[in-house]
Amino acid sequence: MPEYAIRINNLSKRYNLGERTQRYRTLRDTVVDCCRASVDAVRRGFRNRRKQSEEDRILWALSDVSLDVRPGEIVGVIGRNGAGKSTLLKVLSRITEPTTGYADVYGRVGTLLEVGTGFHNELTGRENIFLNGAILNMKRRQIERQFDAIVDFAEVEKFIDTPVKHYSTGMYLRLAFAVAAHLDPDILFVDEVLAVGDLAFQKKCIGKIGDVARQGRTILFVSHNMGAIRSLCNRGVVLDRGKVYSSGDISSAVSDYHRLIATKEDTDTDNSKAKGFSFGKVAVAGRESCTIDQSEEAEITAELRFYDPVPGFTLLCLLDDMQQRRIFHMRQDSPEFGSGKTWQGRYRLNVKLPALWLEPGLYSLYFKVLLWGQDAAPRHMSDILHLDVSGQCCGWGSMISPRREWSVEHLSPVESLSIEQ
Repeated sequence: MPEYAIRINNLSKRYNLGERTQRYRTLRDTVVDCCRASVDAVRRGFRNRRKQSEEDRILWALSDVSLDVRPGEIVGVIGRNGAGKSTLLKVLSRITEPTTGYADVYGRVGTLLEVGTGFHNELTGRENIFLNGAILNMKRRQIERQFDAIVDFAEVEKFIDTPVKHYSTGMYLRLAFAVAAHLDPDILFVDEVLAVGDLAFQKKCIGKIGDVARQGRTILFVSHNMGAIRSLCNRGVVLDRGKVYSSGDISSAVSDYHRLIATKEDTDTDNSKAKGFSFGKVAVAGRESCTIDQSEEAEITAELRFYDPVPGFTLLCLLDDMQQRRIFHMRQDSPEFGSGKTWQGRYRLNVKLPALWLEPGLYSLYFKVLLWGQDAAPRHMSDILHLDVSGQCCGWGSMISPRREWSVEHLSPVESLSIEQ
């Protein structure tokens, strides 16, 4: 067995924005382009147009990424949108070529980067299973051995001989994941495709990824679901603007991701001052991090800044999960904080939350304020506190996971039970 499953050395990927892929050119194309170039040159002489610089047209999706992954590791790749996560997996899968650097991948690779990656719409589900197996360099006998398990997992037995172009998105996704997970790849790349399925299917997929990992396979898992990342991965890599921001054990990687998000949001400009109000930073009182245990109370603080006097306001506190599902929505009017006053200046807001018993994962907590006495009734929103809830995972698609204290008492022997019946 090789020492490393994946070795990435100074990998970079550049895209030239606005460029089109060159097709085969004819003599007619060349003549037309020459005439068009002459006309454009004349126009530029009469009109001063702003040109886009060369640097503005270049996007480095990846920049000098170096990373080693050992066999059997489950690595969670996390980062903000546009950080380069999907580009990294596409380069490793040989879907796109790197601009500089190289990556060595040792073993057979299975990919699930998009819904139905590698599927042909005109082929049936059965034919696509064998096509994907052939792409993975598997023998027909090996594919036949896994065929029934793939169909059972995907739950598309009735439609297995129907062209996949007639499948719904959910059916397409189930079959694509089943093929990628059951065809015995040495290395599995999974992008954020599990968010497409329902909760039951997401749980099923995560369980299958865990089974694959226990067989000693190497997995690179891209997701914004911190609960799934924590439960599946033993190592994390945080990407930011195409570069490796940090790499280490999964707990420290998730904490680094939270700090990165907080740093980005602190740099955002707040134009609410010109409108008479702004929020200060939202934080967990007494802590530098935003991680809380599911069974403990938490106090959330923020600063309210009224630049102009207002007679009152309505304050809202909201909590959403990573799928933008609302967990709670609390409302409070300013008279409940003190009546008979005009609000102007700086105020500290404190909200004490009881133990929420949420499933471990990442949640978004934020405030909104509605100012009274203004015609437009503007509603201002605070920055988002990405609340990381740790604790015991219940699973099964639930949102609430209370601490369990189970007990079973022996009441009587079997003989007395049969007599009572």
